[in-house]
Order: sequence, then C-alpha cells, then structure tokens
Amino acid sequence: MRSWTDTLRFAFQPVVNLATGGVAGLEILARPEAGDVLAEARRDPELDGRLAVLAVRAAARRETLLPLHVNVFAGTLADLGGLTPLHDAVRAVGRLPWEVTVDIGPPYTHVPQRALLEAVGVLRAQGFRISADGVGDGDVPLRLLADLAPDLVKLDASLLTRPAATRAMRTLCEQLGALLSVEGVETELQCAAAVSAGAQLAQGALFAPPARLPAADVYVPPRSPGDMAPSSRSGPSVREFVRPAALLPATASAGQVRALLTGSPDVSGVLLVDAQGVPVRSVHRSRFLLSMSGRYGHALYADRPAARLGDPPRTVGADATAWEVLDVLAVGGRERTSDDVAVVDSFGRCVGVVRLADLVRALAESRVEEAAGLNPLTRLPGSDAITGEVDRCVAEGRTFALSWLDVDHFKQVNDGAGFAAGDELIRSVGRTLQGAASGTTRVGHIGGDDFLVLADPERLGPLAAAVLDAPWSAGGRPVTLSLATVLCPPGSVRDHREAASCLAPLKKAAKALQGASWVLGRAGLPGLEVLRGAQAAPAPAG
Repeated sequence: MRSWTDTLRFAFQPVVNLATGGVAGLEILARPEAGDVLAEARRDPELDGRLAVLAVRAAARRETLLPLHVNVFAGTLADLGGLTPLHDAVRAVGRLPWEVTVDIGPPYTHVPQRALLEAVGVLRAQGFRISADGVGDGDVPLRLLADLAPDLVKLDASLLTRPAATRAMRTLCEQLGALLSVEGVETELQCAAAVSAGAQLAQGALFAPPARLPAADVYVPPRSPGDMAPSSRSGPSVREFVRPAALLPATASAGQVRALLTGSPDVSGVLLVDAQGVPVRSVHRSRFLLSMSGRYGHALYADRPAARLGDPPRTVGADATAWEVLDVLAVGGRERTSDDVAVVDSFGRCVGVVRLADLVRALAESRVEEAAGLNPLTRLPGSDAITGEVDRCVAEGRTFALSWLDVDHFKQVNDGAGFAAGDELIRSVGRTLQGAASGTTRVGHIGGDDFLVLADPERLGPLAAAVLDAPWSAGGRPVTLSLATVLCPPGSVRDHREAASCLAPLKKAAKALQGASWVLGRAGLPGLEVLRGAQAAPAPAG
C-alpha cells in the first residue's frame, strides 16, 4: 500500500538578499500530488514534524549548501515542546542547526503561548534560527511577536500598500534585532516598496517561483540611489550584506575543501568551524587552489587537514556596521583584503559571510546619495535629511528636540561686510555646530543662514553653549545668533510638518530678543521659556 510520502514532493523558493542581489537561503515547500497534507498537518502535530524532517532530507538530496527555511505550525511546536527529530535529521545530513531557520506559521489562535515560547527556547538552545511567518496576513498577536524575539519576521506583501504599517514593522524589527523579509513579491513596484520600507530580504515569483530544483539564478530589479533605505550615521548594518557561508568541520581534509570549491564556482572561500559552529580557520579560494595546483601540491596536501592551508578567521558581530567590517579588513597583510569576513552571533557561531565588493558598492552608493543632498557652502545635509530623521523619531516613539538657528540681521551682515565675509561666517557656524554635535545629533543647513538641529534633549545644553557663547563677527562687525527649540515627546506630533509648525512661533519669539537668544517650547503646550536673550527695550514715546 502506498504511503502519503510516496506522492509528496518538495519545491524550493529562494529568499533573496535585496542589498546584494544574492540568494540568502531556500524555503522548502511541501507539494503533495494528491490530497491536502498541509491541512492534515495543521491538525496533526506529529505529521507536521515529519514534514519538517522530510523537507531537510529533500534539500540534502539536492546537495544545496544554502541555508534552509523549514515551515512548522505554531500549534505543532506548542504541542510537541520542540522538534528533536528535526535536530537529529539536520545533523544526520551533515548540516548545522544554525544553517536552518524554523519558519513558525499561523494559526496562533488557541495555541498555548507559554508552551510555544518554551518550545522556541528549546529550538534556540539547539542552535536553530527562528522566523515569525505570515505577519500582516495572519493572526500573530503583537505581544507574542515581541516575546518570540525572532531572528527574522516574514511580512505578507499585501501590507506594502500600507506604508505606515510596514515602517512600523521595520522599527519593531530593529528593536528586536530581527531582519525584515517580504513574502509574495510579484512586481517591481512591490520590490521597490519593500526596499523603501527597509526590508533586507524578500521572496516571491518576481525573483524566482518555487521549483523542484534550487534556483541557480534569480532576477532582482536594479536599485537606484533613491531606493536606498535610510542608514544610521555610523553606516549600514552588516546584516544587510550577509551571504551564505560555505562551512566544513575543522577536521576537514584539503581534498574535501577542494571538492567543495571545484563543485561550487560561486563560493569564494570556506570556513572551518568547530562542533559549536565557531569559525577556527578561513580558507581563501584562490590561495588554496594555487597551493593545491602547484607541483606535488595534491600529493602533499590532499589527505592532510585543510586547516594547514587556512588563515585565522576574520569575524564581526551581527550588530556591526559596514564601516567596522572595513576596519577589520584593513588590519593585517594586503593579500587578505579580499577575504570573506565571517559574521557571528552572540555565541560566536557563524551565521554567514560578507564580501568586500558588496560593502564598497553599498557605501559608495550611500556616499553619492548623501553628497547630492549636501549644501555646497557648508557640506552639511539639507532639510530632507533632517525631516526624514524627524519622521523616524516619531515612528519609533522617541522624545526629540528640533532646533532652528540663524544669524541675526544677516542681510545687514552681507550688505556691510560683503558676501565673502557672510559666506565664511556661515561656514564657521556650520563647523561649530558639527563639532559640537555628539551621539545621534544631526545638523542640517537648509539654506542662507538657516540651520536645523535634531538632538536628544540632554545634548542641547553643550551644543547651545558652543554656538551662542562664541564671539562671532563678520568683517570686524560683531554678530549674534538666535536659537529656537521645540521638545517633542512621543505622541505630541504626527510628523516633521507638525514639528516645524510648533517651531515657527518659537523662531519668531527668539528673533524678538536682544543679543544671542534661545527660547524653548514644548509641542502641544502653550507658552515658552526664554533661556538666553533679553526683551527689546520699548521705543521712546514720541
């Protein structure tokens, strides 16, 4: 009698890295030729667990080195308390648990949340990575999503038509330390929306449909600078550029490494890892094959440990920035600048690699985009950069202070001292503001003598003192500055336009004061506080 497994097949759909354009992993999808085995699996946890095991075995038969995504219902995990057979199957086919992401899917209704969280804890202890699947089109409670603290959140593409919700999910992912992926992407417009929202990964028919054989090539629409998601001041996160790593045990022979490299021409290097997945040696493709191809090379090394032909691995944490990776590459001999850098999790286990070419391209694009928005006089960003950061603060529910600064009677400065002296004054003010900025403070020059400053409230004092206490002059004429600040706690403004509207009357009040002035107001509340400056003397009676 034929078993249901006799008619069960599996399809592979690539998970694409939107920054590198490469395949970051493969989701394994059950495709029965008859019946609805998935509906049965939803009701039968034991069957669902067996499907996960069969998915891993199917991937092993295709000899794929890519990380795997295996689907499991939330109810299955809560009922079984973990997936020990899956862990055994992964080890049996020669894979490592941290190369496998368990995609936990809905329904979540009536699933005991405590039991689910305990089961997820067991999976994490075994080394598996966790993904929350079907978010936006499923029934996962937000509180449970936060408690799961997944490594990856898979968002349904239907949510891309609601940009505010998508941005909010990206913000939640940043707080959880998770990557954001979008499922079901079918058009280039959806892909552009995913990139704009800050998603790092995506999958769907646009890139490659599910297929019986793992896709060797995927289509990824080219990205323009305007499509780039905003990066932090310290540079884009290394997580955006992680590629799958080619891993072998630390005891692997040179012959095993050679077989892997010659059979996988796109692999640039191999990491040798210990039993816990911690990199111990790094084997560079070109240097290794050169040694093996030399006279007597194969005879000398084939059966010996590949570690002898490797180098100490270069590693960065998953929370590093692209600039920090470049710092790692800059240390040591020039011959190793093209080496892959291993990205490791908090346990030191390898979760992937980054390549120099990806980082250089992304950083160059961000610099070109940034330069296009810089004021040519001060080389500071314009208003768009600051207002974009304001909207980001609003979305993240952070308290922030938005300040406006300008030179008093600047037209008279230009008329009396000349435009050259006025330009030099503006440049000096810009340099002082930038020098006084610290932490997350952003300084922008929006034209003429007007500057915008976005800062945490506690950083305002030193910055105000730096610009207001300085003895400013132009062409020998003393000059004073005016500063206006609005404090915006969470919920006080909806976007940068409302913040600017609150700032406008404070600016007018600051300009009405004599000497260097500073006024402070609070969004949504009447009144203001004069921190610097004196009231102008009343005009004498006629």
